[in-house]
Amino acid sequence: MLELGTGQPAAENLVKDISEAEFMAEVVDGSAEVPVIVDFWAPWCGPCKTLGPMLEDAVKAAKGAVRMVKVNVDEAQNIAGQLRIQSIPTVYAFYKGQPLDGFQGALPQSELNAFIDRVVQASGGDASGGLDDAVAAAEEMLEQGAAVDAAQTFAAILEEEPNHAAAYGGLVRAHIAMDDLDQAEAILNGAPAEISSAPELEAAHAQLQLARQAADAGPIAELTAAVESDPANNQARFDLAQAIYAAGDAEGAVDQLLEIFRRDREWNDGAAKAQLFTIFEALKPNDPVALNGRRKLSSMIFA
Repeated sequence: MLELGTGQPAAENLVKDISEAEFMAEVVDGSAEVPVIVDFWAPWCGPCKTLGPMLEDAVKAAKGAVRMVKVNVDEAQNIAGQLRIQSIPTVYAFYKGQPLDGFQGALPQSELNAFIDRVVQASGGDASGGLDDAVAAAEEMLEQGAAVDAAQTFAAILEEEPNHAAAYGGLVRAHIAMDDLDQAEAILNGAPAEISSAPELEAAHAQLQLARQAADAGPIAELTAAVESDPANNQARFDLAQAIYAAGDAEGAVDQLLEIFRRDREWNDGAAKAQLFTIFEALKPNDPVALNGRRKLSSMIFA
């Protein structure tokens, strides 16, 4: 097992309040090596008071893989204006001086943890520690199509560390790859409570959802023809997105769902947005399809 280092920053040094004058040094320059999460808030903002402590917990749990700064927009109006902060709370992640990811509004703890995990992985970091080499080897097996070998490796890791979320999620995905969806679901349902909301398990759950949908996906040619004959047929476009994803084209599926959202974001109780988030969760956090899709969706939401 890999041993964790002892030179991690103290938890109290990972979160700080900064002024507008400090933004350049703390965020733009300060994100050269480690991502910096910026929480734009104000004392009068109720949701900010809920989000802030939860976000701090997620940052501290990453044990130095990210840092966090809090910016009071009432006292930093120039920065808020430059970044087009239209409502609060708004959170941005900066890496190497550039925005990497972000969201608006309060989120549940599980989604905050997933956000931090995406940022860490997109910057090339690793907040998990321990047994990473074995997990990486199993992931490589899975990518090469050796799902049985990958499952055995993930299972061996879990024998040593039963709460290893990455290995648990990997074991679920290995069974999905073997088209053993019932077993994948059984493994997922049996996850220890301590890791049941971990990003790795949420990603595996999303992949399982999509795999179940794939079994009922319609013929791409017919659905494409239906959409071309009636571009406003959102149901046909939604079905086409499912079929395209089932065929292995995640980017094409995302494009179709974004088009539904552009046309009618509330269609079918926001089904397009929900499906987009399912796909984003199923993909790796640093997957270009997920990153670009999230940016496009955010630009539509905040437009």
